[in-house]
Amino acid sequence: MSATAAAPAPVLCDLDGVVWLSGVPLPGAPEAIAALRAEGRRVLFVTNNSWATVDQQEATLAEAGIPASGDVITSAAAAATLVQPGERVLVCGGPGVVEALEQRGATPVGRDHAGGVDVVVVGFHRDFDYDEMAVAAGAVRAGARLVATNSDATYPTPHGPIPGGGAIVAGIAVAAGVDPVVAGKPHEPMAAAVAAAIGRDPGPMPDVIMVGDRVETDGFFAATLGAAFALVRTGVTPSGAALPPGITPAYDIADLASLVELLGR
Repeated sequence: MSATAAAPAPVLCDLDGVVWLSGVPLPGAPEAIAALRAEGRRVLFVTNNSWATVDQQEATLAEAGIPASGDVITSAAAAATLVQPGERVLVCGGPGVVEALEQRGATPVGRDHAGGVDVVVVGFHRDFDYDEMAVAAGAVRAGARLVATNSDATYPTPHGPIPGGGAIVAGIAVAAGVDPVVAGKPHEPMAAAVAAAIGRDPGPMPDVIMVGDRVETDGFFAATLGAAFALVRTGVTPSGAALPPGITPAYDIADLASLVELLGR
Protein backbone atom coordinates (compact mmCIF):
# COMPACT_ATOMS: atom_id res chain seq x y z
CA MET A 1 0.00 0.00 0.00
CA SER A 2 1.25 3.46 -0.82
CA ALA A 3 2.26 5.67 2.09
CA THR A 4 -0.17 8.26 0.78
CA ALA A 5 -3.14 5.89 0.44
CA ALA A 6 -6.30 7.11 2.12
CA ALA A 7 -7.21 5.57 5.46
CA PRO A 8 -10.33 3.38 5.52
CA ALA A 9 -13.57 5.23 6.20
CA PRO A 10 -14.28 5.98 9.87
CA VAL A 11 -17.36 4.27 11.30
CA LEU A 12 -19.76 5.92 13.75
CA CYS A 13 -21.85 3.44 15.73
CA ASP A 14 -24.98 4.09 17.69
CA LEU A 15 -25.00 1.98 20.88
CA ASP A 16 -28.57 1.10 21.86
CA GLY A 17 -29.98 -1.19 19.20
CA VAL A 18 -26.67 -1.53 17.32
CA VAL A 19 -24.01 -2.69 19.78
CA TRP A 20 -26.27 -3.68 22.68
CA LEU A 21 -29.79 -3.66 24.10
CA SER A 22 -29.92 -2.21 27.63
CA GLY A 23 -26.20 -2.92 27.96
CA VAL A 24 -26.45 -6.55 26.83
CA PRO A 25 -24.21 -7.02 23.76
CA LEU A 26 -25.95 -8.05 20.56
CA PRO A 27 -24.62 -11.27 19.03
CA GLY A 28 -21.54 -10.66 16.89
CA ALA A 29 -21.29 -6.95 17.66
CA PRO A 30 -17.99 -7.04 19.65
CA GLU A 31 -16.38 -9.17 16.97
CA ALA A 32 -17.64 -6.85 14.23
CA ILE A 33 -16.14 -3.79 15.92
CA ALA A 34 -12.83 -5.61 16.36
CA ALA A 35 -12.88 -6.50 12.66
CA LEU A 36 -13.55 -2.89 11.64
CA ARG A 37 -10.64 -1.70 13.77
CA ALA A 38 -8.40 -4.44 12.36
CA GLU A 39 -9.02 -2.87 8.93
CA GLY A 40 -7.58 0.38 10.28
CA ARG A 41 -10.93 2.12 10.72
CA ARG A 42 -11.57 4.59 13.53
CA VAL A 43 -14.72 3.48 15.33
CA LEU A 44 -16.57 6.02 17.47
CA PHE A 45 -19.70 5.37 19.52
CA VAL A 46 -22.20 8.20 19.04
CA THR A 47 -25.16 7.81 21.36
CA ASN A 48 -28.26 9.79 22.24
CA ASN A 49 -28.30 8.03 25.62
CA SER A 50 -27.54 10.83 28.07
CA TRP A 51 -28.28 8.94 31.28
CA ALA A 52 -24.96 7.15 31.82
CA THR A 53 -21.65 8.93 32.28
CA VAL A 54 -18.96 8.48 29.65
CA ASP A 55 -16.96 6.33 32.07
CA GLN A 56 -19.99 4.09 32.62
CA GLN A 57 -20.55 3.68 28.90
CA GLU A 58 -16.87 2.94 28.30
CA ALA A 59 -16.89 0.40 31.17
CA THR A 60 -19.95 -1.37 29.76
CA LEU A 61 -18.27 -1.56 26.36
CA ALA A 62 -15.10 -2.89 27.98
CA GLU A 63 -17.12 -5.60 29.75
CA ALA A 64 -18.39 -6.64 26.32
CA GLY A 65 -14.81 -6.89 25.06
CA ILE A 66 -14.85 -3.54 23.25
CA PRO A 67 -12.11 -1.09 24.33
CA ALA A 68 -13.56 2.40 23.95
CA SER A 69 -11.52 4.87 25.97
CA GLY A 70 -11.95 8.27 24.34
CA ASP A 71 -14.29 6.88 21.69
CA VAL A 72 -17.72 7.65 23.20
CA ILE A 73 -19.66 10.81 22.27
CA THR A 74 -22.94 11.38 24.10
CA SER A 75 -25.89 13.69 23.60
CA ALA A 76 -25.23 14.98 27.13
CA ALA A 77 -21.84 16.28 26.00
CA ALA A 78 -23.44 17.87 22.94
CA ALA A 79 -26.11 19.50 25.13
CA ALA A 80 -23.45 20.92 27.44
CA THR A 81 -21.98 22.89 24.53
CA LEU A 82 -25.25 24.86 24.45
CA VAL A 83 -24.69 26.01 28.04
CA GLN A 84 -22.25 28.71 29.08
CA PRO A 85 -19.73 28.25 31.92
CA GLY A 86 -21.12 29.66 35.15
CA GLU A 87 -24.79 29.23 34.21
CA ARG A 88 -27.19 27.53 36.64
CA VAL A 89 -28.87 24.57 35.00
CA LEU A 90 -31.91 22.62 36.15
CA VAL A 91 -31.17 18.99 35.27
CA CYS A 92 -34.12 16.81 34.34
CA GLY A 93 -31.95 13.85 33.45
CA GLY A 94 -29.30 11.46 34.66
CA PRO A 95 -25.72 11.53 35.92
CA GLY A 96 -24.37 11.78 32.38
CA VAL A 97 -25.97 15.21 32.03
CA VAL A 98 -24.61 16.34 35.40
CA GLU A 99 -21.12 15.16 34.45
CA ALA A 100 -21.15 16.97 31.11
CA LEU A 101 -22.40 20.22 32.65
CA GLU A 102 -19.80 20.15 35.40
CA GLN A 103 -17.07 19.58 32.82
CA ARG A 104 -18.44 22.59 30.96
CA GLY A 105 -18.12 24.73 34.09
CA ALA A 106 -21.87 25.14 34.62
CA THR A 107 -23.71 24.56 37.91
CA PRO A 108 -26.26 21.73 37.71
CA VAL A 109 -29.13 21.81 40.24
CA GLY A 110 -32.14 19.63 41.00
CA ARG A 111 -35.81 20.42 41.22
CA ASP A 112 -35.54 21.58 44.85
CA HIS A 113 -33.14 24.39 43.84
CA ALA A 114 -34.68 25.46 40.53
CA GLY A 115 -35.16 29.14 41.30
CA GLY A 116 -33.24 31.51 39.06
CA VAL A 117 -31.88 28.92 36.65
CA ASP A 118 -30.63 29.97 33.24
CA VAL A 119 -31.23 26.69 31.39
CA VAL A 120 -33.32 23.53 31.75
CA VAL A 121 -31.63 20.45 30.26
CA VAL A 122 -33.82 17.40 29.74
CA GLY A 123 -32.71 13.84 29.03
CA PHE A 124 -33.92 10.29 29.56
CA HIS A 125 -34.48 9.30 33.21
CA ARG A 126 -36.84 6.84 34.85
CA ASP A 127 -37.89 8.93 37.87
CA PHE A 128 -39.60 11.68 35.85
CA ASP A 129 -42.95 12.70 37.34
CA TYR A 130 -45.62 15.38 37.26
CA ASP A 131 -43.94 17.54 39.90
CA GLU A 132 -40.70 17.64 37.93
CA MET A 133 -42.60 18.57 34.77
CA ALA A 134 -44.29 21.41 36.64
CA VAL A 135 -41.00 22.74 38.06
CA ALA A 136 -39.18 22.51 34.72
CA ALA A 137 -42.01 24.13 32.76
CA GLY A 138 -42.23 26.89 35.35
CA ALA A 139 -38.51 27.60 35.05
CA VAL A 140 -38.84 27.87 31.26
CA ARG A 141 -41.84 30.19 31.52
CA ALA A 142 -39.75 32.32 33.89
CA GLY A 143 -37.11 32.75 31.19
CA ALA A 144 -34.83 29.70 31.25
CA ARG A 145 -33.80 28.19 27.92
CA LEU A 146 -35.05 24.65 27.22
CA VAL A 147 -32.43 22.22 25.90
CA ALA A 148 -33.09 18.55 25.13
CA THR A 149 -30.27 16.05 24.97
CA ASN A 150 -32.30 14.24 22.31
CA SER A 151 -35.80 13.87 20.92
CA ASP A 152 -35.99 10.06 20.62
CA ALA A 153 -39.60 9.10 21.30
CA THR A 154 -38.63 5.59 22.40
CA TYR A 155 -35.66 3.67 23.79
CA PRO A 156 -35.00 0.08 22.66
CA THR A 157 -34.82 -2.73 25.24
CA PRO A 158 -34.76 -6.54 24.99
CA HIS A 159 -38.48 -6.45 25.84
CA GLY A 160 -39.43 -3.84 23.25
CA PRO A 161 -39.38 -0.05 23.13
CA ILE A 162 -40.06 2.12 26.18
CA PRO A 163 -40.65 5.90 26.32
CA GLY A 164 -37.47 7.83 25.57
CA GLY A 165 -36.07 11.24 26.32
CA GLY A 166 -38.14 12.83 23.57
CA ALA A 167 -41.34 11.74 25.29
CA ILE A 168 -40.20 13.42 28.50
CA VAL A 169 -39.14 16.71 26.94
CA ALA A 170 -42.39 16.82 24.94
CA GLY A 171 -44.42 17.13 28.13
CA ILE A 172 -42.24 19.94 29.46
CA ALA A 173 -42.23 21.76 26.12
CA VAL A 174 -46.02 21.63 25.77
CA ALA A 175 -46.52 22.82 29.35
CA ALA A 176 -44.02 25.66 28.88
CA GLY A 177 -45.28 26.65 25.42
CA VAL A 178 -41.84 26.57 23.76
CA ASP A 179 -39.88 24.32 21.44
CA PRO A 180 -36.67 22.85 22.87
CA VAL A 181 -33.26 23.21 21.28
CA VAL A 182 -32.19 19.62 20.63
CA ALA A 183 -28.49 18.72 20.90
CA GLY A 184 -28.25 15.02 20.00
CA LYS A 185 -28.58 13.19 16.71
CA PRO A 186 -29.59 14.31 14.11
CA HIS A 187 -28.80 17.91 15.08
CA GLU A 188 -25.81 20.16 14.55
CA PRO A 189 -24.37 20.17 18.11
CA MET A 190 -23.75 16.42 17.84
CA ALA A 191 -22.35 16.83 14.33
CA ALA A 192 -19.89 19.42 15.66
CA ALA A 193 -18.85 17.01 18.44
CA VAL A 194 -18.19 14.25 15.89
CA ALA A 195 -16.16 16.57 13.67
CA ALA A 196 -14.02 17.60 16.62
CA ALA A 197 -13.51 13.99 17.70
CA ILE A 198 -12.22 12.84 14.32
CA GLY A 199 -10.23 15.99 13.66
CA ARG A 200 -12.37 17.35 10.85
CA ASP A 201 -13.67 20.79 10.08
CA PRO A 202 -17.49 20.99 10.06
CA GLY A 203 -18.82 20.01 6.65
CA PRO A 204 -19.71 17.01 4.49
CA MET A 205 -18.03 13.71 5.41
CA PRO A 206 -18.81 11.43 2.45
CA ASP A 207 -16.20 8.86 3.52
CA VAL A 208 -17.78 8.36 6.97
CA ILE A 209 -20.33 5.61 7.70
CA MET A 210 -23.01 6.17 10.34
CA VAL A 211 -24.47 2.90 11.67
CA GLY A 212 -27.81 3.09 13.44
CA ASP A 213 -31.15 1.43 14.06
CA ARG A 214 -33.45 4.46 13.76
CA VAL A 215 -33.96 6.42 10.54
CA GLU A 216 -35.38 9.50 12.30
CA THR A 217 -32.19 9.98 14.32
CA ASP A 218 -29.32 7.98 12.85
CA GLY A 219 -30.44 8.27 9.22
CA PHE A 220 -31.06 11.98 9.37
CA PHE A 221 -27.84 12.41 11.36
CA ALA A 222 -25.97 10.75 8.48
CA ALA A 223 -27.60 13.34 6.21
CA THR A 224 -26.53 16.14 8.57
CA LEU A 225 -22.97 14.86 8.37
CA GLY A 226 -23.09 14.22 4.63
CA ALA A 227 -22.14 10.62 5.51
CA ALA A 228 -23.37 7.21 4.35
CA PHE A 229 -26.11 5.61 6.45
CA ALA A 230 -26.02 1.94 7.40
CA LEU A 231 -29.37 0.81 8.86
CA VAL A 232 -29.27 -2.26 11.07
CA ARG A 233 -32.44 -4.13 12.01
CA THR A 234 -31.45 -5.05 15.56
CA GLY A 235 -33.15 -2.19 17.40
CA VAL A 236 -36.04 0.21 16.85
CA THR A 237 -36.47 -0.70 13.15
CA PRO A 238 -37.17 -4.45 12.99
CA SER A 239 -36.64 -6.69 10.00
CA GLY A 240 -39.25 -6.07 7.30
CA ALA A 241 -40.46 -2.72 8.70
CA ALA A 242 -41.11 -0.03 6.10
CA LEU A 243 -38.93 3.07 6.26
CA PRO A 244 -40.19 6.65 6.55
CA PRO A 245 -39.64 8.86 3.50
CA GLY A 246 -36.63 11.12 3.15
CA ILE A 247 -33.72 8.76 3.71
CA THR A 248 -32.46 5.86 1.60
CA PRO A 249 -29.80 3.86 3.48
CA ALA A 250 -26.59 3.10 1.65
CA TYR A 251 -26.73 -0.22 3.52
CA ASP A 252 -29.92 -1.89 4.82
CA ILE A 253 -28.62 -4.88 6.75
CA ALA A 254 -29.48 -7.32 9.49
CA ASP A 255 -26.79 -6.34 11.97
CA LEU A 256 -23.35 -4.85 12.49
CA ALA A 257 -21.62 -8.07 11.45
CA SER A 258 -23.36 -7.84 8.07
CA LEU A 259 -21.77 -4.42 7.49
CA VAL A 260 -18.33 -5.87 8.10
CA GLU A 261 -19.04 -8.57 5.55
CA LEU A 262 -20.22 -6.05 2.93
CA LEU A 263 -17.26 -3.71 3.46
CA GLY A 264 -14.85 -6.61 3.17
CA ARG A 265 -16.02 -7.65 -0.27
